[in-house]
Amino acid sequence: MKLHELSPAAGSKKEVKRIGRGPASGQGKTAGKGHKGQKARAGRGMQVGFEGGQMPLQRRLPKRGFVNIFAKNIVTVNVGTLNAKFDDGAVIDVEALKAAGIIKNRFDGVKILSNGDVTKKFTVKADAYSNAAKEKIEAAGGKAEVI
Repeated sequence: MKLHELSPAAGSKKEVKRIGRGPASGQGKTAGKGHKGQKARAGRGMQVGFEGGQMPLQRRLPKRGFVNIFAKNIVTVNVGTLNAKFDDGAVIDVEALKAAGIIKNRFDGVKILSNGDVTKKFTVKADAYSNAAKEKIEAAGGKAEVI
């Protein structure tokens, strides 16, 4: 292969549309802009959301609520779910919960709640526990460790 034999991949190069270059081009005279008016002039057209001077929708609707940029996304997991998914003597941490498919999305921490029963003995490593969840895990002979 030689330099003069190189060519771009098919479909990767596109011809530039030459507008306003005579009637034979198909884009002559008004160059696809129609006749007169603000949109036919040079420079920028109307801004996004402009409704011809009518009060735009984003200003007609009321403002409501706010988004707390400091909010933490804490994932909650019930002890009943842990009891169903894990075997006796298991060490349950964030990686184990991800592997079991219990937690999936981005999060800032994991909190264990007390919904359900605990019959198995396991060690749980999480960011937070409800008091009742901690009691249930320890009553079954397991450990509740805060990481």
